Amino acid sequence: MIVTTTPQIDGRPVAQYLGLVSAQSVQGVNFVRDFFARFRDVFGGRSQTLESALRTAREQATDELQRHAKQLGANAVVGVNFEISMPGAQGGMVVMFASGTAVRLA
Repeated sequence: MIVTTTPQIDGRPVAQYLGLVSAQSVQGVNFVRDFFARFRDVFGGRSQTLESALRTAREQATDELQRHAKQLGANAVVGVNFEISMPGAQGGMVVMFASGTAVRLA
């Protein structure tokens, strides 16, 4: 299945729009590791813990998006959008929302 952030796929016209599909994934972030990540935020550097949580959340949300699209008979999802939320003051969770349009390509 093709999943793209673009509204169309070059050379592959949309034969049928099947509807909106959406998915979400919630990942916990280890508080101890996150505590040390705050030091990296102050002094510079990358937070491997947060990057890993974001990557996992995106992969899970994309997989779920594809499952929903397949249930509608789609062979692609176009116009995919990802949104990230970190609820709570301490940022102990990462929530990834994904949405797009399920389509059948010609």
